[in-house]
Amino acid sequence: MTGPASARRRPSRAERPPADPVALLDTPVGASGLPGATVLRRVGSRLDVRTVRDLLFHLPRRYEDLRELRRLGDLVWVAPGTPISSRARVREIRVEPTFRRRVQRTTALLEDETGTITATWFGRRFIERRLHEGDAVVVSGKVKAFGHRITLDNPDFQPDDGSALLHAGRIVPIYRLTAGLTAARLRVAVRGALDRAGLAYPEYLPGPIVETEALPGIAASIEAAHFPEGFDSRDLALRRLAFDELLALQLGMVGRRRQRGRSAAVAIAADDARDREIREALRLAIGRHAGRHVDLTDDQHTAMDEIRGDLARPIPMLRLVQGDVGSGKTAVAGHALALVASTGRQGALLAPTDLLARQHAATLGALLEDLRIPVTLLTGSLSAEGRRNALGAIASGQATVVVGTHALLQEAVGFADLGLVVVDEQHRFGVEQRGLLEAKSGGLPPHVLLMTATPIPRTLGQVLYADLDVSDLRTPPEGRIPIRTAIRRPGDLDRLWEFVREQATAGHRTFVVVPLIDEPAGTAEDETVEGIDLVEAGAIAAEAEAERLGGLLAPLRVGMVHGRMRPADRDAEMARFRDGDLQVLIGTTVVEVGVDVPEATVMIVEGADRFGLAQLHQLRGRVGRGTQESYCVLVSDVPEGTTGYERLLAVERLRDGFALAEADFALRGEGDVLGLAQSGLPQLRIASLQRADHRDLATRARTHAEALLDERGSLRAGHEGLEHELRVGWLARVWAGEPASGA
Repeated sequence: MTGPASARRRPSRAERPPADPVALLDTPVGASGLPGATVLRRVGSRLDVRTVRDLLFHLPRRYEDLRELRRLGDLVWVAPGTPISSRARVREIRVEPTFRRRVQRTTALLEDETGTITATWFGRRFIERRLHEGDAVVVSGKVKAFGHRITLDNPDFQPDDGSALLHAGRIVPIYRLTAGLTAARLRVAVRGALDRAGLAYPEYLPGPIVETEALPGIAASIEAAHFPEGFDSRDLALRRLAFDELLALQLGMVGRRRQRGRSAAVAIAADDARDREIREALRLAIGRHAGRHVDLTDDQHTAMDEIRGDLARPIPMLRLVQGDVGSGKTAVAGHALALVASTGRQGALLAPTDLLARQHAATLGALLEDLRIPVTLLTGSLSAEGRRNALGAIASGQATVVVGTHALLQEAVGFADLGLVVVDEQHRFGVEQRGLLEAKSGGLPPHVLLMTATPIPRTLGQVLYADLDVSDLRTPPEGRIPIRTAIRRPGDLDRLWEFVREQATAGHRTFVVVPLIDEPAGTAEDETVEGIDLVEAGAIAAEAEAERLGGLLAPLRVGMVHGRMRPADRDAEMARFRDGDLQVLIGTTVVEVGVDVPEATVMIVEGADRFGLAQLHQLRGRVGRGTQESYCVLVSDVPEGTTGYERLLAVERLRDGFALAEADFALRGEGDVLGLAQSGLPQLRIASLQRADHRDLATRARTHAEALLDERGSLRAGHEGLEHELRVGWLARVWAGEPASGA
């Protein structure tokens, strides 16, 4: 066969996966020959499982201790919902339809010498092919009471034939799943990957570090992380993997700092008179917008001094400005951009969305108007003529201040003399994306200023800020009216909706934010929730609430935004809300970073206990931007006295983002603290800087990183295995500084 059709030919059956275990690591999981490869080829990408190595590092999210094999007759004394394991024989099996079309129920009566129990599977059409009368099995699942009988719903099972137990009779790994992939099938696939590649995984840490830190080997750690013999061996394995993540993180940050310190940049120095002129112009512009006299805050002046000092040095600046919504970060960025423009060089501000880029262009245009510094906008939504004009002005150097989205990163964009890159909401851009823009300087690297409205707790900052300098904007803006925050129960909202109508009558607007998904009480661990596309679930939740409130709040004009919408459509809907065409906007957390709407006075967050404190604080910052008193209502049925309720009380009580960061750090249990996912740092899979022992690991990892890297920020000779793992292995994402998935 020739021509295009031959290119679509399926791989020959003679094409075999590599026999070498190390070569197998980088083989696409669908071509690996592992059990379940066909399913993983189809759905693995949803879990970021594309290669055999990815499968090995798709680690359990928790474990169930099913080492004790219970007798069936004893299960009547087990509390409903308790996971159990038992040995049994299949006495009877039958398949029958349910009231739902095309969904069948498979029921097996299991027995041992002490009693019987019924196991039921819904919609699992393969069960009757794998389970037969007389089979001896080991079964595991959660006990469920059904009247006076007990049952097992959708239990895992495997033949009791002396083979290694994976689903019962051991500490069982519980994985994150996706639609079309069962827990049992994934365990079998992982076991196959361990047997064929994991046990031969090459050690990449230098021997002295392994010995000094008393770490188990990497192959043993991968095995014990999936199928531990005991919890002690699991904990040692996870400690090893956490250390490796933290070492990769520190190697990336320390290396980038050293590389930057050895790089040369054009020193951009402005005299005192020009600096004073710029600050005064900014102050007057802010005052015109506020309609009153305004002074820059002390924190703004300090940040401007620090940035001015950085720009004047012949090494590239890398500084983070962190502060609450409304703390004046844009004015600080405007000062830096004006300093650069005053020397004839160019500055570019990178924003995550078209709407936010347009907002920044308008704001900076007003701030820099008195200085006669024009602002050029470049986004994907420009007309062909507008894009040509913008590209020409940027290439010629006529555009000294440029604001844009990812469109700035495209190859067609060329700067004449790029001296400064400002990245807004920097957690949405990885090191590589920032590097694409920095590379457009054409010669020496530009100075870089990062901005975030999500402060990091001080304790974390001491560990994490190894590659940049930090300026804090803690002082609230002058005259900002505090936002009144209150917790309300879902069943007590009639007065709230009446208040929304009153606000609309007064010309004000309301945000309503819904959580991504409502997990049904008692939902089984494996497929029901884990298999749901959360972005799709968010769209469904937003659409359902928009329909409900559209009727409840009629005749108010209600709009909707969610992550499934095309960015252009989402921006258009937000623009309608900004312009007053809509009075109520319902959405998911896509409204967290959005357009400035001074007329928005009410933020309602449904299921507020489902959000992080940083998200709640960011959402609250969407209102209170005008001159009217504003309100944030946290709707939740979380019981009083629980940690979840205490966290909501912290949001109700604290208005300072820095104080909230510390409170979140103190209150939150295991998991991503406020913001590692929003900090611009990679999301750590195993390490948790919430834990004191892992912070200690991070400190020691920093010491090792300092010793492993030379003065140029490169690994010293003799560490080729570690370098390979950092570049192409499981640590590459952390080392490269890629932002958390979905950020």
